[in-house]
Amino acid sequence: MNAAGRRIHWLHISTILSAFILIGAEVFGAAFAVSWALATLFGLDPTFRYVLDALLFGCGIAVMIAFLRSAQRVEPFIARG
Repeated sequence: MNAAGRRIHWLHISTILSAFILIGAEVFGAAFAVSWALATLFGLDPTFRYVLDALLFGCGIAVMIAFLRSAQRVEPFIARG
């Protein structure tokens, strides 16, 4: 316990970290698969494919941040008292 009377929930952290890794692999794998599929379907130049990769990667980051915030509300990392 630290000076402020808070305690870290290591079980919550490990659970959320495990889910974060699993969901992140799916989200980013899907983002790159969609990018590849669209670039191939429309015959895009490699430069445009990389731009599409970056856009979908950014969307993936936004999804993962939203997941992390929601998960922390359900299973808080730190307990007071």
